[in-house]
Amino acid sequence: MNSKFDDIAPVLDDEVADTIQELLVDEGFMHAAKYILPAGMSWDDFTAEISKYRTKFEFQANMISPFIWAVAMKTASSIDCGGLEKVDKDKQYLFLSNHRDIILDAGLLNILLHQHGYNTTEIAIGDNLFVYPWIKKLVRLNKSFVVQRGVSVRQMLEVSKHLSEYIHYAQSYKKESIWLAQREGRAKDSNDRTQESLLKMLALAPEGGAFIDNIKELNILPLSISYEYDPCDFLKAQEFQLKRDNPEYKKTQKDDLVNMETGLLGFKGNIFFQFGDPIGDRLDPIKDIERKAQVGAVARCVDKEIHSNYKIFPCNYIAFDLLESATRFTDKYTTQQVEDFKAYLNKQIDKVRIPNKDCDFLWTKMLEMYSNTLKNKLVALEEA
Repeated sequence: MNSKFDDIAPVLDDEVADTIQELLVDEGFMHAAKYILPAGMSWDDFTAEISKYRTKFEFQANMISPFIWAVAMKTASSIDCGGLEKVDKDKQYLFLSNHRDIILDAGLLNILLHQHGYNTTEIAIGDNLFVYPWIKKLVRLNKSFVVQRGVSVRQMLEVSKHLSEYIHYAQSYKKESIWLAQREGRAKDSNDRTQESLLKMLALAPEGGAFIDNIKELNILPLSISYEYDPCDFLKAQEFQLKRDNPEYKKTQKDDLVNMETGLLGFKGNIFFQFGDPIGDRLDPIKDIERKAQVGAVARCVDKEIHSNYKIFPCNYIAFDLLESATRFTDKYTTQQVEDFKAYLNKQIDKVRIPNKDCDFLWTKMLEMYSNTLKNKLVALEEA
């Protein structure tokens, strides 16, 4: 591998054994690992097992995937996918998706791909989540590459170009597909929109290439991720109120950890991954419009594909009708489902622990979260 990417790329297979040994003597990793060890497995047994792994795939397949799948099966009613017939096993893609869970989105995607005979992807992950040094080592063992956040304005262009070069390199030379969220972080209100700055970053390489040509080279395939319930919904609503009451409010690293744990261990209902159509054929006409407008046009193209492929659940229809004081979708749910959903929202709002708790505001924000996916799908399908 090109050594210029050592600072952000996943570890090489010949570095796996040494990296695992570094983890095993890290007190932070030891504490976290002991917390999730399977019943009946001792630390010595775990150490012996993990020390056998010699490649990233072995580490993924034998350690990460079983853990993620076991947690997901305990906290989800079902996990499924559709549209895999659109994915050619002999091609590399940039799977550009909305973002619902910090850990599970990419983890479940790779498990589903592997279950259906596809190669797993490399995963983009922000370094803001590296609360402890061992986390960076762990995710790089899991085929993750680092997105550097929190750099100065002066450094941003250099960092962005470096990341763009790596993504193109990983596809072209390593023959790896990539998973990347369509924006930094998760949309708090589920109103998913592709960040134009992300597309600009992706097009920085190859240097000197035209924007559309560089984007087209990545073979973008939009992916729609749908969770029936969001375990972090009350935390997001809480954050909305905290920002409303104090515009200077910012989450801490501890808040990020709470979100990661809540999202991982909380109930999610049904989970569905829908692979859309690659957008390459739709990019050529965009070349003919004004250069400044091209980025927005590509973003709208990705958004339309993601929005049109959401899986819509009864709670989304209920939230829409409750928020709009409407009866538009009463054929999509029962009276009992309405009562159950209201009880769910109240239970989640009860978990909010902040001064001057505004229950009406929190209720509205929760309804917006659950109705925005439906609203966006209706617009994408021109049914609004």
